[in-house]
Amino acid sequence: MSVWFGRGFLFNSSLLETLIFAAKVYTDFKPLSEDLASTLERLIPLSEEIESFQGKLDFAYGDLKELVDTLFRAREVVSTCIEGVSWFQKPILTREIQRIVNDLLKFSRTELQFLQFRTLDDGGLCKRIDGFSVPVYTDLCSVPLPDKDLLGFDYPLMELKKKLLDDSVGSLVVCAPPGCGKTTLVAQLCHDQEIKGVFKHIFYWVTSRTPNLRVMVQHLLLHNGFKDLTFTNDSQAANCLRKLLEELKGNGGILLVFDDVFAGAESLLKTFQINLQDYKILVTSQFEFASCGPTYHLKPLEHQDAKNLLIQLASPLPHHTNPYEFEDLLQKTLKRCNGLPLVIEVVGVSLKGRGLHLWKDQVESWSEGKTILERLQPSFDALKPHLKECFMDMGSFLEDQKICASVIIDLWVELYGTSSSSSIVYMKYLNDLASQNLLKLIPLGKNEQEDGFYNGILVTQHDVLRELAIHQSRLESILETKRLHLKIIKNIFPDWYSNLRQPINARLLSISTDDLFSSSWVEMDCPNVEALISNISSSDYALPSFIVGMKKLKVLTITNHGVSLAKITNFSCLSSLPNLKRIRLEKASVTLLDLPQLRLGSLQKISFVMCSFHEVFYECVDIDISKALPSLQEIEIDYCYDLDEVPYWVSQVVSLKKLSVTNCYKLSRLPNDIDNLSKLEVLRLASCFNLCELPETTSELRNLRFLDISDCTGLRKLPLEIGKLQKKLKKISMRKCWRCELPGSVVNLENLELI
Repeated sequence: MSVWFGRGFLFNSSLLETLIFAAKVYTDFKPLSEDLASTLERLIPLSEEIESFQGKLDFAYGDLKELVDTLFRAREVVSTCIEGVSWFQKPILTREIQRIVNDLLKFSRTELQFLQFRTLDDGGLCKRIDGFSVPVYTDLCSVPLPDKDLLGFDYPLMELKKKLLDDSVGSLVVCAPPGCGKTTLVAQLCHDQEIKGVFKHIFYWVTSRTPNLRVMVQHLLLHNGFKDLTFTNDSQAANCLRKLLEELKGNGGILLVFDDVFAGAESLLKTFQINLQDYKILVTSQFEFASCGPTYHLKPLEHQDAKNLLIQLASPLPHHTNPYEFEDLLQKTLKRCNGLPLVIEVVGVSLKGRGLHLWKDQVESWSEGKTILERLQPSFDALKPHLKECFMDMGSFLEDQKICASVIIDLWVELYGTSSSSSIVYMKYLNDLASQNLLKLIPLGKNEQEDGFYNGILVTQHDVLRELAIHQSRLESILETKRLHLKIIKNIFPDWYSNLRQPINARLLSISTDDLFSSSWVEMDCPNVEALISNISSSDYALPSFIVGMKKLKVLTITNHGVSLAKITNFSCLSSLPNLKRIRLEKASVTLLDLPQLRLGSLQKISFVMCSFHEVFYECVDIDISKALPSLQEIEIDYCYDLDEVPYWVSQVVSLKKLSVTNCYKLSRLPNDIDNLSKLEVLRLASCFNLCELPETTSELRNLRFLDISDCTGLRKLPLEIGKLQKKLKKISMRKCWRCELPGSVVNLENLELI
């Protein structure tokens, strides 16, 4: 084994073994010394990976200097322990050992994988190291689970599987009109045991109208456990794609599924057509792509299958004395559905358990139109008024997106809620729409839905149903519509925008821009907007100055769908908004003082998802947080990887009731004066692996009723006086916290219902 140097000592496996032996022998610091030994042991198999980088990076004083310094500190600590430790040195050494363990884990989880990607241009894609994989979204390219077995799909499934397993077929297109069940068929195929036996890696994308190769490859990397990697051009992404596929194919066949591909995507599909053994592509589309190989044409359901499906979904059927009359209604309904599973599902569920007169109304109100939207229109018309409004709001989000349920619920709470409204009501609205097959809810395996926390549920909607929602809004004029959708491509605004001469009436404004948008805004007067949804893709995005005129604005959601983090600027335009209550930023680059400095008196909730904060500013600044954010009740931080400490000012938000910091793997500590949050009821710290302890002052949070520390694998103990919370604390969630010790005071938690 070759060697490299740093801080005057040799780094190799023998050094690690020496440190491990000493850490195990010296027992005065158990279990910390055992942790140090365990962490060092996990570094041994990585030493070969580290040495493979030689000649490519500067190790002694460059990229790996932090690791070398940490190991030097470990050697010094072990040497001190061997020589003997006095009683007053022990607390100091205890803290130092803990810091060393944390620093080694930090390096292994982050820096090493970053270095692996740094070597992409000089060699093959380095293997992911499972023991230290970065906690990221690893479900980005998973095939959706079929939520039902549709009648009439057995034969198409058999035929499609036969074609896909044909050795002469490298790529295959499933072609059919919208609503025929292409996605359902392909999902069932991918979960077939024979297919899963042949293809060990199956990756799935719902392809947007403007697919982005860099984003797709980035998601593929994240899905396979690699750290996020940003590409400056498509050539880099294509190069990385090939190297990743070459590495993955050694573990079995690969199947890439592109669902709902639009016309004009030939060049994108061609990039993925790589000549590799046991590698295939499967495409679903309304259009044929001759360059992608043979096409399988999926037909609408046969009449009998369509009838059986409609009866299954609509049962119990209405009572009828004349079977011929009902059969006539049934046949007329089937004729309008035209064998399309999507239409049959929506119509069947809308008629479920309904009386015969409603079946008659459905048939009589049904036009002879042939478009799928016209076939679905009666199902929309049958909705209750409040559900119609909520359904139409779904058109404000981009197509083919998995939307966090909490985003939609926050929107509805502010648009339709009253002072007594609960988020539970609007979660029920989502369930009601899902029960009508007008959208789908995807649980992520987390059951924590209390206290308005719905991040464990994703919402998806078929493109056709989204078009139905948008179609309803388009029935009104631009100036009078309640929902206005503004789509800007390459700095080109739609024609209606340039002709605006007076204020618009919309309550909900959604703005979508591509990655070429330069934030060159044209002024617009929208004084009645209460919710603004921005779907962006560029790396730099300036908020439009006309937000200043939105005095009624309550909700601002900015979601970045681009390749890299988006730097958001012009936050100052928010400072004049007296009614702004909720702000949500996703995949943005911000500082945590951007919003407090705006002094938003009505702000109740801030959400940061997959954001980067850079300097968090832990030192005090001249801002009275209690006056700057007097109404703030909830802070939500999720998947923000560079957050290592919750900033000091959070503990000054005395109005705070819910603090949620989840999936932030670098988080190591909370503010010591967290006890200032006397109104705090919910504290969520799930999946913060680097968090070792909670401040002892946590036991002073006398209104705390729910503590979530699940998956905090580094947590060793709860505060000694946690028992002081006996009056209010009802639940402690601590799944996978096998190292966490419960202090004796927990016996005082007389109202605790669940651990």
